[in-house]
Amino acid sequence: MTVISATGLPTSQDFNGRKILVVDDDPAAIRFIQEGLGSGYDFLSANDGEAALAAVRDNLPDIILCDVEMPKMNGLEVCRILKNNRRFSFIPFILMTAREESSFKVEGLDLGADDYLIKPLNLFELAARVRSMLRIKSLQDELISTNARLQDINEKLHELSMTDTLTGLYNRLFFTKRFAYEFQRSDRYRSPLTCVMIDIDHFKQVNDTHGHQVGDTVLKGVSKVLTAALRKVDILARYGGEEIVVVLPETPLERGAEVAERLRKSVAEAKFEHDGLAKPVGVTISVGVSAIPDETIKNDDDLLRVADAALYRAKEQGRNRVEIGA
Repeated sequence: MTVISATGLPTSQDFNGRKILVVDDDPAAIRFIQEGLGSGYDFLSANDGEAALAAVRDNLPDIILCDVEMPKMNGLEVCRILKNNRRFSFIPFILMTAREESSFKVEGLDLGADDYLIKPLNLFELAARVRSMLRIKSLQDELISTNARLQDINEKLHELSMTDTLTGLYNRLFFTKRFAYEFQRSDRYRSPLTCVMIDIDHFKQVNDTHGHQVGDTVLKGVSKVLTAALRKVDILARYGGEEIVVVLPETPLERGAEVAERLRKSVAEAKFEHDGLAKPVGVTISVGVSAIPDETIKNDDDLLRVADAALYRAKEQGRNRVEIGA
């Protein structure tokens, strides 16, 4: 809504509180602009270019009115510096000068100035230019905010596309792609790579006895225990149901077996609480391990198959144990 200020100039209540930085080495010129634009704005001021840069950095104004001819650093240099900084480049910048040469105006506009005003200033023109620039700034702010929200949504969607919603581990689709990449990298550079297949023992019994909500609690708890026991470079994914797979880059078979045994012990020692249960639930895991280099393993499917076969041997031989693929 547009109203008339005490000075007789139209002003917009939509811009109440917007910060206007006035830069001029003449204090009287600064007062003239502030009084002319009227109340409602939040005015900042600077008497030279260096002070202007500090004011922009510390206060992030919505618009800058800057005199060209100033000591230490002129308005053109201030404009060039701000417009070359991504943080400040979207702030509307209006140059003010008594010089009317076209070449001088072109220089300022080429440096990124958004508008030019000739001194002595016409307050009606000044007020109109300020409102126009603030409308543009409002649209820019809205666009930046919208883009930030879209980026946040895209990041969340990307995360959801990679992760299992229950456990927070990588999902099978992402694992398949990442595992193929890790195998190719290890095969190319002849570096070791270990695959660990894990199955929660008697998980169906947990669900049948306590219900699926308790089963979910156990699955999430086991996932947290495994995550805490691994390196950041290790890849941990829910392969399906109660099966979890781990890929250990730069890890030979012997070391991979040690890691697998540590994971088994960590889970066996953990207890998982759930509301309504008289006591926490404990579970164990069976684990199968395979690794390259191995002459019998030609691709990532082979590496996974050997680990899976070792896992089933562990289950057949009593569970809660680690078996090495052969």
